[in-house]
Amino acid sequence: MKKISVFTLMLAGAAIFGQKVSDYKYISVPEKFKAFDKDSYGLETALVKGLTDKKYTVVQVIKDWPAEAKDNPCSVGYANVLDNSNFLRNRVIIEIKDCKDKVVFTSKGFSTIKDFRQGFQDALKQAIIAVPVSYPAEIAPAVKPEESVPAQSENKNEAVSSSPASENKSEKYTNGKLSLQKIQVDNNQFILAENGSSVPFAVFKASSKKDVFRVKLTDGNYTIGYFENGNIIIDMPQSNGEYSKEVFLSK
Repeated sequence: MKKISVFTLMLAGAAIFGQKVSDYKYISVPEKFKAFDKDSYGLETALVKGLTDKKYTVVQVIKDWPAEAKDNPCSVGYANVLDNSNFLRNRVIIEIKDCKDKVVFTSKGFSTIKDFRQGFQDALKQAIIAVPVSYPAEIAPAVKPEESVPAQSENKNEAVSSSPASENKSEKYTNGKLSLQKIQVDNNQFILAENGSSVPFAVFKASSKKDVFRVKLTDGNYTIGYFENGNIIIDMPQSNGEYSKEVFLSK
């Protein structure tokens, strides 16, 4: 039974980390949302500010894009805001697609404010809360596959194997409320889960930076985690869009 549970976690972890919006450094926002062609109520400006606050570099007019984005359009996410209102509420959907027009992220927000400008602005503010902070992997220059693969593999292995926590034999951590076990899925990925639970509290995947990980929490939010003095630190997202430092001490 234990083997089955761990295997299930491994599959879940592998599925979680496909292309996701936090991988992007650049997000393209149109100068005008098609769903609001008559009056956009300042939503373009509000989305630019919201994404900038989430550490994305927002690009708009293509001719003004930085060279890095122009040379690799698939390194850019393409944002849009859709009108999802009904007669009771102003509602919006933030939608971000990749360069192949595949949706990689959606977030809904609504407001009971009847005034259109204030209502749509409030709805968009709610939708932006769910947008994860940008944490892109470094984009390496184009090289031959036989040159790039070993370097990437070495870098990722180092990120996990060099972490202080890997030297801890107990592999258990607590924040005073939860007692979690560290399950090493592979050289690039591990899970924190409560004993006896088949649902991980957090799934960690190695980033390009040593001892820093991309993290998916059990509630679906993405954030970052890292090792500090043998402990695991997670930047926990708050409802107001801010982050708090959650420390899991090694037991």
